[in-house]
Amino acid sequence: MAETKLDSRTIVYDRSAYSDEELIVIFRKLLKPRLIEEKMLILLRQGKISKWFSGWGQEAISVGTTYSMDKEEFIFPMHRNLGVFTTRDIPLNRLFAQFQGKMSGFTKGRDRSFHFGSKEHKIVGMISHLGPQLALADGVGLASKVRSEAKATLVFTGDGGASEGDFHEALNVASVWDLPVIFAIENNQWGLSTPSREQFNCEKFIDKGIGYGMKAIRINGNNVLEVISTVRSLAEEMRKDPKPVILELMTFRMRGHEEASGTKYYPEGIQEEWEVFDPVSNYIEFLKAEGLLSEELFDSISKEIKDEIQNGLDIAFAEEKITPDITRELEDIYAPFKQVVIEGSGSKTEKRFVDAIQDGLKQSMEKYPELIIMGQDIAEYGGVFKVTEGFVDLFGKERVRNTPICESAIVGAGLGLSIAGMKAVVEMQFADFVTCGFNQIVNNLAKMYWRWGQNADVVVRMPTGAGAAAGPFHSQSNEAWFFHTPGLKIVYPSNPYDAKGLLAAAIEDPNPVMVFEHKFLYRSIREEIPDSYYTVEIGKGNIEKSGSDATIITYGLGVHWAKEVAQDSEYNIEIIDLRTLLPLDEEIIFNSVRKTGRALVLHEDCMTGGIGGEIVALITENCFEDLDAPVMRVASLDTPVPFAAELERQFLAKARINEALDKLMGY
Repeated sequence: MAETKLDSRTIVYDRSAYSDEELIVIFRKLLKPRLIEEKMLILLRQGKISKWFSGWGQEAISVGTTYSMDKEEFIFPMHRNLGVFTTRDIPLNRLFAQFQGKMSGFTKGRDRSFHFGSKEHKIVGMISHLGPQLALADGVGLASKVRSEAKATLVFTGDGGASEGDFHEALNVASVWDLPVIFAIENNQWGLSTPSREQFNCEKFIDKGIGYGMKAIRINGNNVLEVISTVRSLAEEMRKDPKPVILELMTFRMRGHEEASGTKYYPEGIQEEWEVFDPVSNYIEFLKAEGLLSEELFDSISKEIKDEIQNGLDIAFAEEKITPDITRELEDIYAPFKQVVIEGSGSKTEKRFVDAIQDGLKQSMEKYPELIIMGQDIAEYGGVFKVTEGFVDLFGKERVRNTPICESAIVGAGLGLSIAGMKAVVEMQFADFVTCGFNQIVNNLAKMYWRWGQNADVVVRMPTGAGAAAGPFHSQSNEAWFFHTPGLKIVYPSNPYDAKGLLAAAIEDPNPVMVFEHKFLYRSIREEIPDSYYTVEIGKGNIEKSGSDATIITYGLGVHWAKEVAQDSEYNIEIIDLRTLLPLDEEIIFNSVRKTGRALVLHEDCMTGGIGGEIVALITENCFEDLDAPVMRVASLDTPVPFAAELERQFLAKARINEALDKLMGY
């Protein structure tokens, strides 16, 4: 394939592989998004839609790529890819309802424009952060490869979006794993108002192919036949020999990043210069020159499409505005799932906390052949805590996958696996490193089901906590970061029995679950637990010790601190082990506090902004008349976690529990 140079935009159509009939089919598909755009721009001026991201002048890319892919192959579009949706024949009334925030739109009015997907049409829409989209395509590509499905996947990004770290992570993973993904870079030479020369310093994106060890091709994105022929060839190659490719498509954004931003920043004359290479008008002239498109046929096809557009608009406009319903909004936070608790049976074996986690993970791998686990050093090495030691021998490297150091891409790949109908467990080597995957967790995993009904069947394992003198980047308790995020579930076991049962339950659950595992507990505690597969109920706390004088509400290592204090105390202390932080078992908290009249909330995390503050508020709002003393908190200092053992002991909440308990009881 000839390279298209940046300053060579002449459109020469090679029709040798296309029949007359197919050329007209392509024309219909190319014209449709242009006519929709014309209508949307009118509606925007009339205030009937609130925002519009224009793909005017880039239709050949969206239409050509989508037309080339099999209908069962996933495409991951962006702002300017209306032609992806129309070429996949999404009903226009639903598309227009989406733009207007109506209930029959794909997000029930919860998200706008092209921020949605449709499993039926094998389309997964973007989020505003741009880059995370690429890793999801990795996950779908991985599913295809593991299942030997001979499918390609195509994902879009722009020349601006390619500046994000997610771009590097996703391409690196795809290359290392030989994933069948086409990374389509729409090089329209501007990121909002920022020209390419201020975005990157390489001459062209295909130069990056060498660094990633993958094939890279540059084509004229305004030539619809060149786009179709290229993508057809790449996809066919990929189905036989899975390997990723960079496809740079040269084009130009004729209108603003979105209509409100305008184009005043463009150099004078640049739009007129590019208008000559308009993909729609050029293709029309080509068809006319070939004797295939008469004025009568053009008018007929245009009218047919305009009628379809108007009919879709009429339906969407006729639909009533959404009536807000709090129950519906809250119910849609999680994908429907009613857990059936499986009791352990048969023999028992004494196991350490870490062994229990390994047991739960191993039995889940046996129970779910579609489950893949991913993380740094988890294969032959067995992970830094040896949880997955021996797993490669049992399940193979296809299912037990060492990853590059790229938390965002791996969490995103886990979501991609879920989109493809598989399950994923992602191990953070240390909970501290989750910051590098934070966006994927809080904006993709947590929100996707609520936004457009796609569940995120992903478990994120989080070795957490202090007590090992490991310093500020290997000792943090960061569960509160996620406690604030609707759509996630958070479990935090304190003992081997719960560690196995909650992990197994998390993997069963089709929703995203964060599993916090305290590193200090891994090899410091042990108990007899069932050898058989079992689960523990998510969302249900446990009365660790009954008492009558005061309640200590805690979780994780805090449970063991509380037990030590209760054992030596003159008071009869009740200890509540929350086990699940989100959703929180409020009932067990309120019942205990109403019984004892006094409450102390204990956690290892820092005081300010910790989960304890929310629990205190809940108790105060719901149990005020039953309290004999103010609700108190004990937490670690509001500093990072220090390295020296003496400083760490001072930092941790354990050092202040007795003082707080005496104050509570003496009130």
